[in-house]
Amino acid sequence: MKIKLDENIPSSLKDVIAHHGHDVDTVISEGIAGKDDDVVWRYATESGRFLITQDLDFSDIRRFAPGSHHGILLVRLRDPGIRALRARLEDLFRTEDVDDWAACVVVATDTKLRIRRPLQ
Repeated sequence: MKIKLDENIPSSLKDVIAHHGHDVDTVISEGIAGKDDDVVWRYATESGRFLITQDLDFSDIRRFAPGSHHGILLVRLRDPGIRALRARLEDLFRTEDVDDWAACVVVATDTKLRIRRPLQ
């Protein structure tokens, strides 16, 4: 899967995800850190990438309807520090069929996972 990490996901986590066979790019490496969400979204969709973010602006399923894009993983942890993010992402990419999330809006909390799939 082609994945883009938003600027609120540390770039150092790129290797955690790439280790599981994914093609990972970051907002920071593209030089669009600090740009509006619309710019980040355009880069992600134009490059066919699944976006991983902590930004609640991407949680509006009316705007980001499942099936209308390559997918979003919204990570919402009580303690969103790098250790907690690393642990949660490692767990998700080790135990879940992440490729099955294409075109979905996925919300991951400390203990739960909610997957909103495209309407068929």
